[in-house]
Amino acid sequence: MTTGVRRRMGVEERRQQLIGVALELFSRRSPDEVSIDEIASAAGISRPLVYHYFPGKLSLYEAALKRASDELAARFLEPQEGPLGARLLRVMRRYFDFVEEHGPGFSALMRGGPAVPGDGPRSRDAVSRTNALIDGVRQAAYEQILAHLRIEDPPARLELVIRSWISLAESTALIWLDGRRIPRGELEVQLVHDFAALAAVSAAYDEEMAELLRRMLKDEPTDGPFTDLVGRLVALGAPR
Repeated sequence: MTTGVRRRMGVEERRQQLIGVALELFSRRSPDEVSIDEIASAAGISRPLVYHYFPGKLSLYEAALKRASDELAARFLEPQEGPLGARLLRVMRRYFDFVEEHGPGFSALMRGGPAVPGDGPRSRDAVSRTNALIDGVRQAAYEQILAHLRIEDPPARLELVIRSWISLAESTALIWLDGRRIPRGELEVQLVHDFAALAAVSAAYDEEMAELLRRMLKDEPTDGPFTDLVGRLVALGAPR
C-alpha cells in the first residue's frame, strides 16, 4: 500500500534495500540479464542514485551474493535434538526451499560467475571473492554436521564423507534446476540416504567410522529416513 509520501532512507537502509531488490532480480534471472536501470526502477530511485551507494553492478552483485550466502549457510542450522536422519531431512528441505526461491542466483553463487565478463584483474578478484563466499557456506555446513554428530576433532574419513556429501548436495541441486526432471521431495530424501550410504561405505574400511555409524542408526525410528534406506537395500537383495 502506498501513502503518496516517499520516506527518506538512511544510507545503510537504502543500501540494504538495493541489495534486497538486486537479490530478488538475480534470483529470477541470470545476473548478466539484469541491468542497473532495472534495479533502480524496482527500488523506486534513479540510476545515478544507485551509483551513489554502489560504484557499479559488480559491487552490488557481490553484496547480493553475500546476503544469499549468509542465508544459505543459515539453512543448515538445526536444533540438535531427535534422530539424525530426521534432522538432515529438515535441513535438505530448507536447502531446496532456497534453491527453488533463488534458482538463477543459486546457480551464479555455486558456479562463481562474476556479473561482468572478462579475465582482467577486476574480474579475477570478483571470482576470488565469490569463491570465498561459497567456501564460507561449505565450511558452515561442514561445522553444523560435525556439531550434530557431536564430534570436535573429526578423523580423516569422516571429513571426507561430510565434504563429499556437501559437494553432492550442491551438484544435485544444480542438476535439478536444469529441468527439474526428478521430484524435489525424492531428491531431498535421496540426499539423506546418500549421507548414510557414504558413511556406511567408509565404515566398511574403518572401525572408528563403523562405531559412528552404529551410533547414527541406534536411535533411528522405524519410520526414519535411515531405516527406510536399509529397508530399500534389503528389498533389492530379496529373490524375485
